[in-house]
Amino acid sequence: MDKVEEILKNLNEGVERLENKDFSIYFFVIDTETSPVASVAYIYEQVKILKESGYNARILHEKNSYKEKQLPFIKSWLGEEYFNLPHSSIEDKSVNVNATDFIIIPELFANVMEQTVKLPAKRVVLCQSYDYITETLQVGKSWLDYNITDCITTTEQQKEYIEGLFGSKLNVDVIPVSIDDTFKKPIKPKSPIVSILTRDQRDTVKIFKSFYLKYPHLKWVTFRDMRGMTKDVFAKALQDSCVSVWVDDIAGFGTYPLESMKSGNVVIGKIPNLLSTWINEKNGIWVDNTNVIPDLLAKFIQAWLEDSTPEEIYKNMDSTVEKFTIEKQKEKTIEVYGRLVNERIEEFRSTLQKYKNNKEEEKISQ
Repeated sequence: MDKVEEILKNLNEGVERLENKDFSIYFFVIDTETSPVASVAYIYEQVKILKESGYNARILHEKNSYKEKQLPFIKSWLGEEYFNLPHSSIEDKSVNVNATDFIIIPELFANVMEQTVKLPAKRVVLCQSYDYITETLQVGKSWLDYNITDCITTTEQQKEYIEGLFGSKLNVDVIPVSIDDTFKKPIKPKSPIVSILTRDQRDTVKIFKSFYLKYPHLKWVTFRDMRGMTKDVFAKALQDSCVSVWVDDIAGFGTYPLESMKSGNVVIGKIPNLLSTWINEKNGIWVDNTNVIPDLLAKFIQAWLEDSTPEEIYKNMDSTVEKFTIEKQKEKTIEVYGRLVNERIEEFRSTLQKYKNNKEEEKISQ
């Protein structure tokens, strides 16, 4: 078999594998060292959805130690079904990537984009945090320089931001985050507990200390820092509390306030730099300045104690959360990855046709 015949054979086999879902989709994840991170949960959810849809989707991690350290935590944090998803390690050198495979790379890992540029697989950037895009990207470099032409993100606002950075040659799809049914309203009455989550823990300390200084008569109100909890404990904590506080300037989406809304908590939050479309003046108490949160919190607690919180805000919270169901995330995930696979099939077929045409031309010339 000559070289052209071998190429034609490989291309034909590649089309067949892609059509039969006989390929792998590797999702690169960081080792969060047993800390719950929403971006990692989102990746695990995509792998789960794709596995259930017949794709060979896998978690790809760097070190073998991930299995000993992180996987038991994944089991306690996300649950058994996520723990049982297929995992592959780069360190053990058992990953054999071919042209029909896909590698999904988080936006933070420009070094991985550079290191994998010669791999035959199709590579796609998964951008959940616009603020991390340039963190490891070399000056003057673009994802396009690493032959990456596709990106998946979580909101239309991030899509617009990414397109503004990289231009029209980069195709950007949006797969929204879902808020699962672990989060729900309680049967029992809520307690005078404030659930608080901030990106910088100094903001948490500043808010509750300022609150107690300014409103000593409310010292019986409890603040609960929501860091480091498993999903079940996290959900129960939100059910118990009466209000949630959120400060995250660089949030790309904002799962915590939506989880709070689904748990029946009004959110007092600082508007992030890149405003998500689900945030509006009717579904929460949104501010531009963290310093006013203790005052707004005191007013809210007084209204809550008097049972005078406007019902309208709870109705708007419900209608907001209804947009982020697992069904909608599944539908969009299958749609986007199905398109990526179909485009890859067309690439193979187009290359196949070029080789066939060249071969015919050579015969004619002879």
